[in-house]
Amino acid sequence: MKRRDMLKFAVITAALATTSLITVNSAVAADKKWRIGFSQATTIEPWRAQFNKDIIAEAAKHPEVELIITDGEDKTEKQVADVENLIRQEVDALLVSPKESAGLTGAVQEAIDAKIPVFVLDRNVDTDKYVQFVGGDNKLIGEAAGQYAVELLGGKGKAKGNVVEIWGGMGTQPAHDRHDGFHEFTDKESGIKYLLDQQSGDWKQDQAYNIMATALRNNEHIDLVYGHNDPMAYGAYLAAKDAGREKEMKFIGIDGLPNEGVQLVNKGELTATFVYATPGAEGLRQAIKYLNGEKVEKTVVLPTMKITKENAPDILKANGL
Repeated sequence: MKRRDMLKFAVITAALATTSLITVNSAVAADKKWRIGFSQATTIEPWRAQFNKDIIAEAAKHPEVELIITDGEDKTEKQVADVENLIRQEVDALLVSPKESAGLTGAVQEAIDAKIPVFVLDRNVDTDKYVQFVGGDNKLIGEAAGQYAVELLGGKGKAKGNVVEIWGGMGTQPAHDRHDGFHEFTDKESGIKYLLDQQSGDWKQDQAYNIMATALRNNEHIDLVYGHNDPMAYGAYLAAKDAGREKEMKFIGIDGLPNEGVQLVNKGELTATFVYATPGAEGLRQAIKYLNGEKVEKTVVLPTMKITKENAPDILKANGL
């Protein structure tokens, strides 16, 4: 075995020992034209799990591709180590969806320095030297949520009510964009009062539950809850339900997964959600295009849509649910 192959074997073995590496199409990997590494931030969130399903399904359509997926296990240091492992494996392209923008920038720069084309998915990093960013426009989605919140609270110029906003991770750009977009509309309404000061649920349902439980104890009147994702909006709903107050308020989330957020809207537990499509399939397609010598855009923005009880049944039906 050549030294380079021995190094690759050692790296793969070490990674497998952490039970966080998945190789798609590995049975015939020797025949593959492209080895593409994907560093996922975590798989404990439903949206992230769907993200992985989408990229694996896309990889299955491309027999020339061997896809290697790592799981950062919701820890920045683990994800940095994953990226460094993929660099040592000399993948032909690197896809990375950072847990934290600043924390992953150094590792992404290492890949760029190693001449590995990098595709950043969902959350950006603090450099623009990568090949492409693929993701939703979080500011635009936040604006759509803010516009709908104003409508629910009485309409433009007349909206009033107490709002609980539960942030995603404070170190992630999507959380800031979803906040800024929302406030583009709600801040213009003098009748809207915000009850919390940057309370982060870190995208987690259980943490959002605890934040909401405290908000319910401290506030006799809450009109609307805005969670930066559906699990957190649902966690807030459960806290309100446990307090017997869920019918007093509206709940808005983001993600719109058919088997999660759309189901919650259809059952009336969330008032609305906004689609934040996973960039897994499109990111892989773009990387393959680039490796085949085609030009790709610097940024690919994925579309969104509002989901309410009116259109939720059709979306569920379209997805076989």
